[in-house]
Amino acid sequence: MTDLTALSSLSSALADLAARAAPSVVSVHSHRSRATGFAWKSGLIVTADEALADEGEVEIGLADGSRVAATIVGRDHTTDIALLRADVATAPVKLAATIPPLGALSIVVATNRETPSAALGMVSASGNGWRSLRGGEIDARIELDVRLRPAQQGGLALDASGQAFGMAVLGPRRVLVIPTATIERVTAQLETRGRIARGYLGLGLQPVRLDDGIGAMVMNVDKAGPSAAAGIRQGDVIVAVNDQKLSGVRALSRTLGPTSVGAVVDVAARRGGEPVSFKVTVGERPEA
Repeated sequence: MTDLTALSSLSSALADLAARAAPSVVSVHSHRSRATGFAWKSGLIVTADEALADEGEVEIGLADGSRVAATIVGRDHTTDIALLRADVATAPVKLAATIPPLGALSIVVATNRETPSAALGMVSASGNGWRSLRGGEIDARIELDVRLRPAQQGGLALDASGQAFGMAVLGPRRVLVIPTATIERVTAQLETRGRIARGYLGLGLQPVRLDDGIGAMVMNVDKAGPSAAAGIRQGDVIVAVNDQKLSGVRALSRTLGPTSVGAVVDVAARRGGEPVSFKVTVGERPEA
């Protein structure tokens, strides 16, 4: 096989992969914002939460140029996943649990200016799960060396065999993939509850620097919250949780994910300079 023949075969194979995925991809319009989405189930569209406006109407743009009104079923800022409902006949995509290896080719199939689009790149990072800056649990770290326009985020990331392994989103200075495991876990909760459960201590905290590290001063206490029930008061300074020294208020907040609800945590604090401890049963954050 000559080099030109091999290149032509590769080109045809990539075009075929994009063509097969394109019918599952739609455009998402919300208050001057454009993004891509894909059919997760019949009538349910997954898109990138970051690309979805906080107000205004949402519409789904179809391949024939028409638009259909959509409603927001739920959204999770921490994992960048939003679930929409629309009366569309778009074929749902089958997401694969595969994690592509470092250096593997990947295609992002999306939309741009109402038309299907595709971008070819390489997996530049492939590793274990991580926690987003907003505290969301992402099941695998996958980064792509590919250039995407804002309207293309929310598109399907495909491997060289055509399997969709996640949703491409724009992260800080890089393109990230929210993997299948995260999408399936989050969208299932959004479909049934409209929201993701988050842990709740019922405290307003302010970081303070101590002689031996960092603490969190309790500025206010929800009287109906779990910390008040455990005996924590305004003015207490939290120094450790479950025998782990506090590294900051934000770090503490990031530990309060869905799995923390109902857990009992040991909170070490200082009251008037004297050590005190509490057992707090993590509650569920109330809806805003």
